[in-house]
Amino acid sequence: MFKESIYHRPKDNFAYAYDENTLHIRLRTKKGDITSAVLIYGDPYEHTENGWVTKNVPMIISGSDQMFDYWFAAIQPEYNRERYGFHLSDSKESLIYTEKGFFEEAPKDTGYYFCFPYLNNIDVFRAPKEIKDTVWYQIFPERFANGDEKWNPPGTLPWGSAEPTPTNFFGGDLEGVIKNIDYLSELGITGIYFTPIFKAHSNHKYDTIDYLEIDPQFGDNETFKRMVKVCHEKGIKIMLDAVFNHSGFYFPQFQDVLENGENSRYKDWFHVKEFPLVTEPRPNYDTFAFTPFMPKLNTENPEVKEYLLEVGRYWVREFDIDGWRLDVANEVDHAFWREFRQEVKKIKPDLYILGEIWHDSMPWLRGDQFDAVMNYPFTTNILNLFAKETITPKEFVENMNTVLHMYPKNVNEVAFNLVGSHDTPRILTECKDDLRKVKLIYSIMLTFIGTPCIYYGDEIGLTGEQDPGCRKCMEWDVSKQNRDLFNHVHKLIKLRKDNPLLANEGELTFIPSDYHDKCIAYTKSNGSKTFIVVVNSTDQVTEYVLPFNLKGKKILNVWNNEEFAAEANDLTVTLDGFGFTILEF
Repeated sequence: MFKESIYHRPKDNFAYAYDENTLHIRLRTKKGDITSAVLIYGDPYEHTENGWVTKNVPMIISGSDQMFDYWFAAIQPEYNRERYGFHLSDSKESLIYTEKGFFEEAPKDTGYYFCFPYLNNIDVFRAPKEIKDTVWYQIFPERFANGDEKWNPPGTLPWGSAEPTPTNFFGGDLEGVIKNIDYLSELGITGIYFTPIFKAHSNHKYDTIDYLEIDPQFGDNETFKRMVKVCHEKGIKIMLDAVFNHSGFYFPQFQDVLENGENSRYKDWFHVKEFPLVTEPRPNYDTFAFTPFMPKLNTENPEVKEYLLEVGRYWVREFDIDGWRLDVANEVDHAFWREFRQEVKKIKPDLYILGEIWHDSMPWLRGDQFDAVMNYPFTTNILNLFAKETITPKEFVENMNTVLHMYPKNVNEVAFNLVGSHDTPRILTECKDDLRKVKLIYSIMLTFIGTPCIYYGDEIGLTGEQDPGCRKCMEWDVSKQNRDLFNHVHKLIKLRKDNPLLANEGELTFIPSDYHDKCIAYTKSNGSKTFIVVVNSTDQVTEYVLPFNLKGKKILNVWNNEEFAAEANDLTVTLDGFGFTILEF
């Protein structure tokens, strides 16, 4: 037994409260090493004359990655507290694994065991309930639709008349969203994520000048209030993008520091190393990356903190927004985010807080800061398999199992899954214009655990390279839209809505990564009903034998609505190149 590879900690993704009654316990072991794992558990204070009272429950392998197996068990502590350990076996020996190490016999002293002190209801990670069912649509406002030319900035170009650049403007505005809300409703969208809409110098608006004013090229505060009302009437949530890590160069407080140096009352609003401020060759003040036009805000400064907290409160209180997406969230101190959460949730308890973090985000996902993070590992893996073809189906499954086991299940249920954004090449471009691959990618994203997001125009086949190419104008001429792709995405969204098990109910489990060399497959099951999604990752026709005995069972192909009964123990499905199937049984 490879004891050095066995790992557990009684916190975070390894031991957590799934709800007010249920604990989820995970264990990590060397892949293929352990043949049996049994959870030993009991209340630390429950003893009889025979000693500590314990129960046993077998653990199952919930997934495997390149190096490890992940074991899982769910229990419901009678008294909300638990001590526990693991009885592990391989082909040669059996051991008891506890917080104090490994033992041949189960220790009698409960102090040796892992401890979950108490399942406090307030500590349960709870993201807003409706978010689990939300399908998001990301809008880059300057390029979605020009609804009212009176808001056009000077030099506005005719819609779609030129390739996008970092400095040109086409007049996209909030009125354009209002006028096209029926399009989003028809697609099945239930949430809009806007990149920044506050007053700024650039076309992307990540260089904020005034956090309390709608950029005048998009409309005004009344336009925004009307847009929120229209969206809510259509059942569509609104999430705004907040850039609290840094301001823009023309933020008045930063301009005051530039002008007055050490005498500026705002000098402590930023991380200034020396005066006077210089921008070249590198700024002598902290910035986002080394960009002199985005000075980093000092969120430990009481005035800065209160200013930004009021920004968070203001747009929730006055305009009833439904979420905040937090840019460069990992570079802002945790104390600020804890207070931010408390302040905005006082006003709207079901507000969604989404952080932009590209790495392991567990420190932000303990229920005291964010509800979710942008699931970039999902994006990377799905693009590497289908678009870049740099990993195998086996590696894809292993990588995704790593991601799924990085976080508690109730965190995964609201993970923000995306395959494209304003920072990446268009998904069709990534796939070298292969529409089959794009359809396949959406077939996975819209049947996966988490809350999916579609980047504007991807659903009709917009193309474009890295920023600024990915920020071209939305195509509103239906004859120039790829309606086949639109209908594919629309159908998947409807299936997801009609079948909650295809969204975030039940358990998602990948079929073992070595089962098939060309296909990946995963099940979504609640014990009484199961869906299996099978995806062919190659351009060759292939057959896939379902790893279940389904003889005599009724099976529904939910994509074409055909029902049939399995007549043999083994059922084989034939998949076209880059084809897929979704079966219910």
